[in-house]
Amino acid sequence: MTDTVSTTTAARPVTPARFTIAVLALAMGGFAIGTTEFVTMGVLPEIAEGVGVGTSTAGHLISAYAVGVVVGVPILSFFVAHLPRKGLLLALMAAYALFNVLSAVAVDFHMLLVARFLDGLPHGAYFGVATIVATSMAKPSHRGRAVALVMLGLSVANVIGVPFATWLGQTAGWRAPYAAAAGLALLTVVLVQISVPHFPGDPNATGRSEAGRFFTNKQVWLTMLAGAIGFGGMFAAYSYISPIVTDTAGLAEGAVPWFVFAFGIGMVVGTWVAGEMARWSVMGSLLASSLGMIAVLGLFWLVAPTGWWLAPVAFLTTAVASVLVINLQVRLMDVADDAVTLGAAMNHASLNIANALGAFAGGIALDTWSAREAPLVGAGLAGAGFKGNAESAHPDARRCRVGAS
Repeated sequence: MTDTVSTTTAARPVTPARFTIAVLALAMGGFAIGTTEFVTMGVLPEIAEGVGVGTSTAGHLISAYAVGVVVGVPILSFFVAHLPRKGLLLALMAAYALFNVLSAVAVDFHMLLVARFLDGLPHGAYFGVATIVATSMAKPSHRGRAVALVMLGLSVANVIGVPFATWLGQTAGWRAPYAAAAGLALLTVVLVQISVPHFPGDPNATGRSEAGRFFTNKQVWLTMLAGAIGFGGMFAAYSYISPIVTDTAGLAEGAVPWFVFAFGIGMVVGTWVAGEMARWSVMGSLLASSLGMIAVLGLFWLVAPTGWWLAPVAFLTTAVASVLVINLQVRLMDVADDAVTLGAAMNHASLNIANALGAFAGGIALDTWSAREAPLVGAGLAGAGFKGNAESAHPDARRCRVGAS
């Protein structure tokens, strides 16, 4: 038996070494996206002051990015299902760089809001195409691990990219992190061009046919609903980590990057664990991580006033959330039938609905009570997500078409 990893969509066999290099290039795109997406949360007060709005209003920038992801996935998938995968990756990352530059030069809140929306458009489509490419190069039994490796770039961004960008935003101004993210996106363009093999698109695929198969599938809706609501629990806490650390935990502003770092370490560990758990049971992993989210967000609320004791809980929050995310991705690709482009990408639309919902719900808690209550609201969202996953796992919720007899 050869060690060569074959794919039916690549122009030639992919060796393990080529697989590793190509996946690292794809993960760099995740690193660029993760740095951009999450740094807004770390420098939210600086952005608010810079554009002359309140912190809760500045939180709408997080929601605008998330809405861009949600809008971008079906629109882009509709038009690009038949196009070569590598060219798509290059175009999506180039657009991501451009919109980060637009964010960095925004002259007021409204321009920045539009820029964040536009920057979200390529997000889900990039991850969707990247995971298709990665799983096409992997052995069938290692599909979950291939997805985890691509998503690892997003996780590592929260260990290295986001803490550094948070520090950069606090010291050099809130525009600097967006400029740096544009540079990372351009670096990804170069790496993908050099290392990713050619993957032709499906000439018979059309956006209409994929959408028809995808959006009439009951399991698709259950999986996306569980992700959109359940993962929102994590964002209810993460979106307001800066005021939670300073106002509730009573720590200095300089402590915020360390908590962002704890979130990032949790993502890396959780992403690795998720890949292994997917080999055991995707649905079992979804149910376990959903229950874990409820517990850890309740603990987050309980420990929030205790200062540095909150850091290990921040780690646990994203570790458990990452297990949920990776297994949602694999699950959605499994139930999407042959609408694989849309299935791979729509998970990120679902998760960014969670981003917007979590930021919105946490903002209500912040305005109504205090920052401490944001993770408690998140625990409620996680509970609703568990209900969706449990419904999906029920024998009566087997794969079927909406409206079918």
